Amino acid sequence: MRSAVGPAVVSVNGARGAADGPAVPMSPRDLAESAVRAVAAGAAEVLVHPRTPCGRESLSPRVVGPVLEVLRGAGVRVPLAVPVSIGAEPDPAEWSARVGAWTVLPDRAVVHFAEPGAAGLAEALLARGVRVDAAAPLGGPAGPEPLERLRAWLVRRPGGGRGGVRVVAEVAAGSAEEAAAGPDLPAGLRGLPPAAVLLFGRDGASWPALRLAARCGAAARTGVGDVLHLPDGRPARSNAELVAAARELLRGEPACGSAAVAATRPA
Repeated sequence: MRSAVGPAVVSVNGARGAADGPAVPMSPRDLAESAVRAVAAGAAEVLVHPRTPCGRESLSPRVVGPVLEVLRGAGVRVPLAVPVSIGAEPDPAEWSARVGAWTVLPDRAVVHFAEPGAAGLAEALLARGVRVDAAAPLGGPAGPEPLERLRAWLVRRPGGGRGGVRVVAEVAAGSAEEAAAGPDLPAGLRGLPPAAVLLFGRDGASWPALRLAARCGAAARTGVGDVLHLPDGRPARSNAELVAAARELLRGEPACGSAAVAATRPA
């Protein structure tokens, strides 16, 4: 059995800015063009960080809605996701109000369980019909607490991880290389309620995390929001080039045993 031939998600801009180089799309038009090309290269979903004209991330419906409309109007027909986090709104008490005011809804929203109020925010999104990417770090300085909070929330939910929830684990630098040698899911992800799993890493952890995802049968993510270099170290020229490189990498990686694959399969 082979891994998927393309990344599930492309992060088209992330927290990057113009100073990070020409591969980072900035304007809504550039974001849409980059997303269209990334999907044509094989991405199955698009994660976009909506920004004001001055470049600040925002959860305002006057920012989120127009960005989503531009992408959809440009012909992006795959699911669109946005993050709901301190980076876009510093006051967690405002998150649910912002989400409740959205007039144009994304298909998915990323909720970080390392941040306060994540469980309540996730429920508010699900109540609006927005599927949730419940994110937590795997390794790194945050320790196991965010992943344990995510696990506890999934256990409490009716049906566990079923019902529009995907677990998104950010693999810390060093952790992916260690885990990729084994045939199973990393220990922190074992025993989760039955939800789909997506793995990704940032910068130096990005390509090892994709290899780990392939071995474990999990979904994967790439894009300039995560990494600016190709596997051989050359600077990436676009999101589409990163997606194409990820397809080649994933195509060549053998998947692991059926038990780990079953643990990552959507319910």
